[in-house]
Amino acid sequence: MFSSLKVRNYRLFFVGQVVSNIGTWMQRIAQDWLVLSLTGSATAVGVTTALQFLPMLLFGLYGGVLVDRLPKRRALLFTQSAMGATGVALAALTLTGHVQVWHVYLAAFAVGLATVVDNPARQSFVSEMVGPDQLQNAVSLNSANFQSARLVGPAVAGVMITGVGTGWAFLANGLSFVAPLIGLMMMRARELYVVERAPRAKGQLREGLHYVAGRPELIWTIVLAGFVSTFGFNFPVFLSAFADDVFHAGAGSYSLFNTLMAVGSLAGALLAARRGTAKMRVLLAGAVAFGTLEIVAAIAPSLWLFALLMVPIGMFGMTVNVTANSSIQMSTDPAMRGRVMALYMMVFMGGAPVGAPIAGWITDAYGVRAGLASGGAIAAAAAVTIGLVLARVGNLRLSVGWNHGHPHVRFVPREAQEQLAAAA
Repeated sequence: MFSSLKVRNYRLFFVGQVVSNIGTWMQRIAQDWLVLSLTGSATAVGVTTALQFLPMLLFGLYGGVLVDRLPKRRALLFTQSAMGATGVALAALTLTGHVQVWHVYLAAFAVGLATVVDNPARQSFVSEMVGPDQLQNAVSLNSANFQSARLVGPAVAGVMITGVGTGWAFLANGLSFVAPLIGLMMMRARELYVVERAPRAKGQLREGLHYVAGRPELIWTIVLAGFVSTFGFNFPVFLSAFADDVFHAGAGSYSLFNTLMAVGSLAGALLAARRGTAKMRVLLAGAVAFGTLEIVAAIAPSLWLFALLMVPIGMFGMTVNVTANSSIQMSTDPAMRGRVMALYMMVFMGGAPVGAPIAGWITDAYGVRAGLASGGAIAAAAAVTIGLVLARVGNLRLSVGWNHGHPHVRFVPREAQEQLAAAA
Protein backbone atom coordinates (compact mmCIF):
# COMPACT_ATOMS: atom_id res chain seq x y z
CA MET A 1 0.00 0.00 0.00
CA PHE A 2 2.89 2.43 0.71
CA SER A 3 5.60 1.03 -1.56
CA SER A 4 6.26 4.24 -3.52
CA LEU A 5 7.34 6.01 -0.31
CA LYS A 6 10.58 4.06 -0.51
CA VAL A 7 11.65 6.53 -3.23
CA ARG A 8 13.46 9.47 -1.54
CA ASN A 9 12.34 12.16 -4.00
CA TYR A 10 8.73 11.09 -3.72
CA ARG A 11 8.99 11.01 0.08
CA LEU A 12 10.12 14.65 0.08
CA PHE A 13 7.30 15.56 -2.28
CA PHE A 14 4.76 13.64 -0.20
CA VAL A 15 5.71 15.29 3.12
CA GLY A 16 5.71 18.77 1.61
CA GLN A 17 2.29 18.20 0.10
CA VAL A 18 0.86 17.01 3.44
CA VAL A 19 1.71 20.37 5.03
CA SER A 20 0.58 22.41 2.04
CA ASN A 21 -2.66 20.47 1.63
CA ILE A 22 -3.60 21.10 5.26
CA GLY A 23 -3.23 24.81 4.59
CA THR A 24 -5.20 24.53 1.36
CA TRP A 25 -8.14 22.89 3.14
CA MET A 26 -8.03 25.52 5.86
CA GLN A 27 -8.26 28.24 3.24
CA ARG A 28 -11.12 26.52 1.42
CA ILE A 29 -13.22 26.34 4.58
CA ALA A 30 -12.32 29.88 5.63
CA GLN A 31 -12.91 31.27 2.14
CA ASP A 32 -16.39 29.76 1.82
CA TRP A 33 -17.39 30.85 5.30
CA LEU A 34 -16.05 34.38 4.81
CA VAL A 35 -18.00 34.82 1.57
CA LEU A 36 -21.17 33.47 3.19
CA SER A 37 -20.65 35.85 6.14
CA LEU A 38 -20.07 38.86 3.88
CA THR A 39 -22.98 38.20 1.52
CA GLY A 40 -25.38 35.69 3.09
CA SER A 41 -25.75 34.09 -0.36
CA ALA A 42 -25.07 30.53 -1.48
CA THR A 43 -24.81 31.89 -5.02
CA ALA A 44 -21.85 34.06 -3.95
CA VAL A 45 -20.12 30.96 -2.57
CA GLY A 46 -20.75 29.29 -5.91
CA VAL A 47 -19.30 32.27 -7.77
CA THR A 48 -16.14 32.10 -5.62
CA THR A 49 -15.73 28.41 -6.42
CA ALA A 50 -16.37 29.10 -10.09
CA LEU A 51 -13.72 31.84 -10.23
CA GLN A 52 -11.15 29.53 -8.68
CA PHE A 53 -11.71 26.90 -11.35
CA LEU A 54 -12.55 29.17 -14.31
CA PRO A 55 -8.88 29.60 -15.37
CA MET A 56 -8.55 25.82 -15.68
CA LEU A 57 -11.59 25.77 -17.96
CA LEU A 58 -10.29 28.65 -20.09
CA PHE A 59 -6.55 27.99 -20.18
CA GLY A 60 -6.09 24.41 -18.96
CA LEU A 61 -5.03 22.98 -22.32
CA TYR A 62 -2.41 25.68 -22.78
CA GLY A 63 -1.11 24.88 -19.30
CA GLY A 64 -0.64 21.27 -20.41
CA VAL A 65 1.35 22.38 -23.45
CA LEU A 66 3.64 24.45 -21.18
CA VAL A 67 4.08 21.53 -18.76
CA ASP A 68 5.20 19.21 -21.56
CA ARG A 69 7.79 21.82 -22.58
CA LEU A 70 9.10 22.96 -19.17
CA PRO A 71 11.16 21.24 -16.45
CA LYS A 72 8.36 20.22 -14.07
CA ARG A 73 10.26 20.76 -10.83
CA ARG A 74 11.15 24.33 -11.82
CA ALA A 75 7.55 25.00 -12.85
CA LEU A 76 6.31 23.74 -9.48
CA LEU A 77 8.70 26.00 -7.59
CA PHE A 78 7.13 28.99 -9.34
CA THR A 79 3.48 27.97 -8.99
CA GLN A 80 3.72 26.92 -5.34
CA SER A 81 5.39 30.25 -4.51
CA ALA A 82 2.61 32.17 -6.28
CA MET A 83 -0.15 30.35 -4.39
CA GLY A 84 1.59 30.93 -1.08
CA ALA A 85 1.85 34.66 -1.81
CA THR A 86 -1.87 34.80 -2.59
CA GLY A 87 -2.73 33.28 0.78
CA VAL A 88 -0.55 35.79 2.62
CA ALA A 89 -2.12 38.73 0.73
CA LEU A 90 -5.65 37.59 1.55
CA ALA A 91 -4.64 37.14 5.19
CA ALA A 92 -3.33 40.71 5.35
CA LEU A 93 -6.59 42.11 3.98
CA THR A 94 -8.71 40.07 6.36
CA LEU A 95 -6.65 40.66 9.50
CA THR A 96 -6.60 44.43 8.90
CA GLY A 97 -10.38 44.50 8.44
CA HIS A 98 -10.27 45.76 4.85
CA VAL A 99 -11.44 42.59 3.11
CA GLN A 100 -14.37 42.80 0.72
CA VAL A 101 -16.03 40.06 -1.27
CA TRP A 102 -14.33 41.16 -4.50
CA HIS A 103 -10.95 40.64 -2.79
CA VAL A 104 -11.89 37.02 -2.18
CA TYR A 105 -13.07 36.69 -5.78
CA LEU A 106 -9.74 38.08 -7.02
CA ALA A 107 -7.70 35.79 -4.75
CA ALA A 108 -9.69 32.75 -5.89
CA PHE A 109 -9.09 33.67 -9.54
CA ALA A 110 -5.34 34.19 -8.90
CA VAL A 111 -5.04 30.75 -7.30
CA GLY A 112 -6.90 29.34 -10.29
CA LEU A 113 -4.38 30.89 -12.69
CA ALA A 114 -1.48 29.28 -10.85
CA THR A 115 -3.34 25.96 -10.83
CA VAL A 116 -3.47 25.96 -14.64
CA VAL A 117 0.23 25.02 -14.65
CA ASP A 118 0.58 23.62 -11.13
CA ASN A 119 -1.99 20.85 -11.43
CA PRO A 120 -0.82 19.09 -14.61
CA ALA A 121 2.78 19.64 -13.50
CA ARG A 122 2.18 17.94 -10.14
CA GLN A 123 0.20 15.12 -11.72
CA SER A 124 2.75 14.33 -14.43
CA PHE A 125 5.79 14.93 -12.17
CA VAL A 126 4.79 11.86 -10.13
CA SER A 127 5.93 9.51 -12.91
CA GLU A 128 9.32 11.25 -13.04
CA MET A 129 9.81 10.66 -9.31
CA VAL A 130 8.70 7.02 -9.03
CA GLY A 131 8.78 5.55 -12.55
CA PRO A 132 6.12 3.43 -14.27
CA ASP A 133 6.18 0.49 -11.83
CA GLN A 134 5.11 2.60 -8.83
CA LEU A 135 2.88 5.07 -10.69
CA GLN A 136 -0.49 3.57 -9.73
CA ASN A 137 0.52 3.36 -6.07
CA ALA A 138 1.92 6.90 -6.00
CA VAL A 139 -1.20 8.40 -7.65
CA SER A 140 -3.37 6.71 -5.03
CA LEU A 141 -1.12 7.87 -2.19
CA ASN A 142 -1.28 11.43 -3.53
CA SER A 143 -5.03 11.28 -3.14
CA ALA A 144 -4.67 9.73 0.31
CA ASN A 145 -2.26 12.56 1.15
CA PHE A 146 -4.80 15.15 0.08
CA GLN A 147 -7.59 13.49 2.04
CA SER A 148 -5.44 13.03 5.16
CA ALA A 149 -4.86 16.77 5.13
CA ARG A 150 -8.60 17.18 4.66
CA LEU A 151 -9.10 15.48 8.02
CA VAL A 152 -6.90 18.02 9.76
CA GLY A 153 -7.49 21.20 7.74
CA PRO A 154 -11.27 21.64 8.21
CA ALA A 155 -11.06 20.79 11.90
CA VAL A 156 -8.30 23.35 12.49
CA ALA A 157 -10.11 25.87 10.29
CA GLY A 158 -13.32 25.46 12.30
CA VAL A 159 -11.43 26.14 15.54
CA MET A 160 -9.57 29.14 14.07
CA ILE A 161 -12.68 30.68 12.47
CA THR A 162 -14.69 30.51 15.70
CA GLY A 163 -11.70 31.41 17.89
CA VAL A 164 -9.59 34.05 16.14
CA GLY A 165 -11.18 34.60 12.70
CA THR A 166 -10.69 33.59 9.08
CA GLY A 167 -7.60 35.75 8.53
CA TRP A 168 -5.34 33.45 10.52
CA ALA A 169 -6.47 30.47 8.46
CA PHE A 170 -5.44 32.34 5.30
CA LEU A 171 -2.06 33.16 6.83
CA ALA A 172 -1.48 29.53 7.83
CA ASN A 173 -2.18 28.47 4.26
CA GLY A 174 0.25 31.01 2.82
CA LEU A 175 3.05 29.88 5.12
CA SER A 176 2.33 26.18 4.53
CA PHE A 177 3.76 26.43 1.01
CA VAL A 178 7.24 26.74 2.50
CA ALA A 179 7.24 22.95 3.09
CA PRO A 180 6.77 21.81 -0.54
CA LEU A 181 9.24 24.44 -1.73
CA ILE A 182 11.90 23.02 0.59
CA GLY A 183 11.06 19.49 -0.52
CA LEU A 184 11.41 20.37 -4.20
CA MET A 185 14.77 22.06 -3.60
CA MET A 186 16.10 19.05 -1.64
CA MET A 187 15.34 16.52 -4.40
CA ARG A 188 18.18 14.75 -6.21
CA ALA A 189 17.86 15.52 -9.89
CA ARG A 190 19.98 12.52 -10.87
CA GLU A 191 17.42 10.16 -9.30
CA LEU A 192 14.50 11.47 -11.37
CA TYR A 193 13.29 9.38 -14.31
CA VAL A 194 14.20 11.26 -17.46
CA VAL A 195 11.24 12.18 -19.66
CA GLU A 196 11.99 13.85 -22.96
CA ARG A 197 10.36 17.27 -23.04
CA ALA A 198 8.31 18.28 -26.04
CA PRO A 199 10.14 20.86 -28.19
CA ARG A 200 8.46 24.17 -28.86
CA ALA A 201 6.43 23.72 -32.04
CA LYS A 202 3.14 24.68 -33.64
CA GLY A 203 0.10 22.47 -33.34
CA GLN A 204 0.95 20.84 -29.99
CA LEU A 205 -2.44 21.66 -28.51
CA ARG A 206 -4.22 20.12 -31.50
CA GLU A 207 -1.89 17.14 -31.32
CA GLY A 208 -2.92 16.49 -27.72
CA LEU A 209 -6.63 16.64 -28.56
CA HIS A 210 -6.18 14.23 -31.49
CA TYR A 211 -4.26 11.87 -29.21
CA VAL A 212 -7.16 11.69 -26.74
CA ALA A 213 -9.83 11.51 -29.43
CA GLY A 214 -8.21 8.38 -30.87
CA ARG A 215 -8.29 6.49 -27.56
CA PRO A 216 -11.73 5.48 -26.23
CA GLU A 217 -10.28 4.43 -22.87
CA LEU A 218 -9.22 8.05 -22.35
CA ILE A 219 -12.15 9.95 -23.80
CA TRP A 220 -14.93 8.06 -22.00
CA THR A 221 -13.09 8.29 -18.68
CA ILE A 222 -12.72 12.05 -19.11
CA VAL A 223 -16.39 12.46 -20.10
CA LEU A 224 -17.63 10.59 -17.02
CA ALA A 225 -15.27 12.50 -14.73
CA GLY A 226 -16.59 15.73 -16.23
CA PHE A 227 -20.23 14.92 -15.45
CA VAL A 228 -19.46 13.79 -11.90
CA SER A 229 -17.29 16.81 -11.07
CA THR A 230 -19.55 19.41 -12.71
CA PHE A 231 -22.79 18.33 -11.06
CA GLY A 232 -21.84 16.13 -8.10
CA PHE A 233 -18.78 17.78 -6.54
CA ASN A 234 -20.25 21.17 -5.59
CA PHE A 235 -19.75 20.55 -1.88
CA PRO A 236 -18.62 24.12 -1.01
CA VAL A 237 -22.10 25.26 -2.04
CA PHE A 238 -24.11 22.38 -0.60
CA LEU A 239 -22.37 21.77 2.72
CA SER A 240 -22.26 25.41 3.80
CA ALA A 241 -25.96 25.78 2.94
CA PHE A 242 -26.90 22.57 4.80
CA ALA A 243 -24.99 23.74 7.88
CA ASP A 244 -26.42 27.26 7.84
CA ASP A 245 -29.93 27.02 6.34
CA VAL A 246 -31.16 23.44 6.88
CA PHE A 247 -29.71 22.46 10.25
CA HIS A 248 -29.10 26.03 11.55
CA ALA A 249 -25.64 25.09 12.82
CA GLY A 250 -22.41 27.06 12.71
CA ALA A 251 -18.97 26.75 11.19
CA GLY A 252 -18.23 23.79 13.44
CA SER A 253 -20.88 21.65 11.71
CA TYR A 254 -19.65 22.73 8.28
CA SER A 255 -16.18 21.65 9.35
CA LEU A 256 -17.60 18.34 10.67
CA PHE A 257 -19.24 17.56 7.32
CA ASN A 258 -15.97 18.13 5.50
CA THR A 259 -14.03 16.08 8.04
CA LEU A 260 -16.33 13.06 7.81
CA MET A 261 -16.25 13.24 4.03
CA ALA A 262 -12.46 13.25 4.27
CA VAL A 263 -12.57 10.06 6.37
CA GLY A 264 -14.42 8.31 3.56
CA SER A 265 -12.19 9.86 0.90
CA LEU A 266 -9.06 8.70 2.71
CA ALA A 267 -10.47 5.18 2.91
CA GLY A 268 -11.29 5.27 -0.80
CA ALA A 269 -7.78 6.44 -1.70
CA LEU A 270 -6.06 3.78 0.43
CA LEU A 271 -8.28 1.05 -1.00
CA ALA A 272 -7.29 2.24 -4.47
CA ALA A 273 -3.59 2.07 -3.49
CA ARG A 274 -4.11 -1.48 -2.23
CA ARG A 275 -6.15 -2.52 -5.27
CA GLY A 276 -3.35 -1.62 -7.67
CA THR A 277 -5.45 -1.60 -10.84
CA ALA A 278 -7.75 0.95 -12.45
CA LYS A 279 -10.69 -0.73 -14.20
CA MET A 280 -13.59 0.90 -16.02
CA ARG A 281 -16.18 -1.15 -14.14
CA VAL A 282 -14.83 0.15 -10.83
CA LEU A 283 -15.10 3.70 -12.16
CA LEU A 284 -18.68 3.22 -13.35
CA ALA A 285 -19.84 1.46 -10.18
CA GLY A 286 -18.23 4.12 -8.01
CA ALA A 287 -19.97 6.92 -9.93
CA VAL A 288 -23.39 5.23 -9.64
CA ALA A 289 -22.94 4.68 -5.89
CA PHE A 290 -21.70 8.25 -5.41
CA GLY A 291 -24.70 9.80 -7.17
CA THR A 292 -27.21 7.54 -5.41
CA LEU A 293 -25.80 8.36 -1.98
CA GLU A 294 -26.04 12.09 -2.72
CA ILE A 295 -29.75 11.66 -3.42
CA VAL A 296 -30.17 9.79 -0.12
CA ALA A 297 -28.25 12.52 1.76
CA ALA A 298 -30.47 15.20 0.20
CA ILE A 299 -33.53 13.80 1.99
CA ALA A 300 -31.77 13.01 5.29
CA PRO A 301 -34.03 14.36 8.08
CA SER A 302 -31.37 14.96 10.75
CA LEU A 303 -27.95 16.55 10.99
CA TRP A 304 -26.29 13.39 12.28
CA LEU A 305 -27.68 11.13 9.55
CA PHE A 306 -26.58 13.65 6.93
CA ALA A 307 -23.14 13.84 8.55
CA LEU A 308 -22.70 10.05 8.61
CA LEU A 309 -23.62 9.81 4.92
CA MET A 310 -20.63 12.03 4.16
CA VAL A 311 -18.34 9.04 4.84
CA PRO A 312 -19.54 6.73 2.01
CA ILE A 313 -20.06 9.72 -0.28
CA GLY A 314 -16.41 10.65 0.25
CA MET A 315 -15.27 7.05 -0.29
CA PHE A 316 -17.06 6.57 -3.60
CA GLY A 317 -16.24 10.08 -4.78
CA MET A 318 -12.56 9.35 -4.20
CA THR A 319 -12.91 5.98 -5.96
CA VAL A 320 -14.07 7.87 -9.05
CA ASN A 321 -11.28 10.45 -8.75
CA VAL A 322 -8.37 8.06 -8.16
CA THR A 323 -9.52 5.44 -10.67
CA ALA A 324 -9.99 8.02 -13.42
CA ASN A 325 -6.68 9.76 -12.66
CA SER A 326 -4.53 6.63 -12.51
CA SER A 327 -6.25 5.04 -15.51
CA ILE A 328 -5.51 8.09 -17.66
CA GLN A 329 -1.89 8.42 -16.51
CA MET A 330 -1.13 4.74 -17.07
CA SER A 331 -2.72 4.80 -20.54
CA THR A 332 -0.84 7.89 -21.77
CA ASP A 333 2.51 8.24 -23.48
CA PRO A 334 4.93 10.15 -21.15
CA ALA A 335 5.63 12.80 -23.80
CA MET A 336 1.89 13.57 -23.99
CA ARG A 337 1.10 13.27 -20.28
CA GLY A 338 1.12 16.99 -19.51
CA ARG A 339 -1.42 17.76 -22.25
CA VAL A 340 -3.62 14.77 -21.48
CA MET A 341 -3.62 15.45 -17.74
CA ALA A 342 -4.34 19.12 -18.44
CA LEU A 343 -7.38 18.10 -20.49
CA TYR A 344 -8.51 15.76 -17.73
CA MET A 345 -8.02 18.40 -15.02
CA MET A 346 -9.65 21.04 -17.21
CA VAL A 347 -12.76 18.86 -17.41
CA PHE A 348 -12.63 17.61 -13.82
CA MET A 349 -11.84 20.95 -12.17
CA GLY A 350 -13.06 23.28 -14.88
CA GLY A 351 -16.59 21.94 -14.57
CA ALA A 352 -16.97 23.98 -11.38
CA PRO A 353 -17.49 27.33 -13.20
CA VAL A 354 -20.49 25.70 -14.88
CA GLY A 355 -21.76 23.53 -12.05
CA ALA A 356 -21.19 25.76 -9.00
CA PRO A 357 -23.36 28.73 -10.11
CA ILE A 358 -26.08 26.32 -11.25
CA ALA A 359 -25.93 24.54 -7.89
CA GLY A 360 -26.02 27.89 -6.08
CA TRP A 361 -29.01 29.06 -8.13
CA ILE A 362 -30.97 25.84 -7.51
CA THR A 363 -30.11 26.10 -3.82
CA ASP A 364 -31.32 29.70 -3.55
CA ALA A 365 -34.44 29.11 -5.69
CA TYR A 366 -35.61 25.61 -4.67
CA GLY A 367 -33.60 24.75 -1.57
CA VAL A 368 -30.32 22.97 -0.95
CA ARG A 369 -32.00 19.55 -0.81
CA ALA A 370 -33.13 19.92 -4.42
CA GLY A 371 -29.67 21.09 -5.44
CA LEU A 372 -27.84 18.13 -3.90
CA ALA A 373 -30.38 15.58 -5.20
CA SER A 374 -30.25 16.91 -8.76
CA GLY A 375 -26.44 16.79 -8.78
CA GLY A 376 -26.42 13.19 -7.58
CA ALA A 377 -29.06 12.15 -10.11
CA ILE A 378 -27.07 13.59 -13.02
CA ALA A 379 -23.84 11.89 -11.88
CA ALA A 380 -25.51 8.48 -11.52
CA ALA A 381 -27.38 8.83 -14.81
CA ALA A 382 -24.16 9.73 -16.64
CA ALA A 383 -22.40 6.62 -15.29
CA VAL A 384 -25.28 4.33 -16.28
CA THR A 385 -25.51 5.87 -19.75
CA ILE A 386 -21.77 5.61 -20.42
CA GLY A 387 -21.75 2.03 -19.15
CA LEU A 388 -24.56 1.10 -21.56
CA VAL A 389 -22.82 2.87 -24.45
CA LEU A 390 -19.54 1.06 -23.77
CA ALA A 391 -21.37 -2.25 -23.46
CA ARG A 392 -23.09 -1.70 -26.80
CA VAL A 393 -19.91 -0.59 -28.56
CA GLY A 394 -17.99 -3.56 -27.13
CA ASN A 395 -20.83 -6.02 -27.88
CA LEU A 396 -21.18 -6.82 -24.17
CA ARG A 397 -24.09 -7.93 -22.03
CA LEU A 398 -24.64 -7.70 -18.29
CA SER A 399 -24.07 -10.97 -16.46
CA VAL A 400 -25.51 -11.38 -12.94
CA GLY A 401 -24.80 -14.47 -10.85
CA TRP A 402 -23.27 -15.89 -7.68
CA ASN A 403 -19.65 -16.70 -7.03
CA HIS A 404 -18.76 -18.55 -3.80
CA GLY A 405 -21.92 -17.29 -2.15
CA HIS A 406 -21.46 -13.65 -3.23
CA PRO A 407 -23.27 -11.69 -5.95
CA HIS A 408 -21.17 -11.29 -9.09
CA VAL A 409 -22.02 -8.58 -11.61
CA ARG A 410 -19.95 -7.98 -14.72
CA PHE A 411 -20.09 -7.36 -18.45
CA VAL A 412 -19.28 -10.36 -20.66
CA PRO A 413 -19.07 -10.74 -24.46
CA ARG A 414 -22.53 -11.22 -25.94
CA GLU A 415 -21.50 -14.53 -27.55
CA ALA A 416 -20.37 -15.90 -24.16
CA GLN A 417 -23.69 -14.93 -22.61
CA GLU A 418 -25.59 -16.70 -25.40
CA GLN A 419 -23.49 -19.84 -24.96
CA LEU A 420 -24.22 -19.86 -21.22
CA ALA A 421 -27.94 -19.48 -21.91
CA ALA A 422 -27.87 -22.33 -24.43
CA ALA A 423 -26.02 -24.61 -22.01
CA ALA A 424 -28.56 -23.84 -19.30
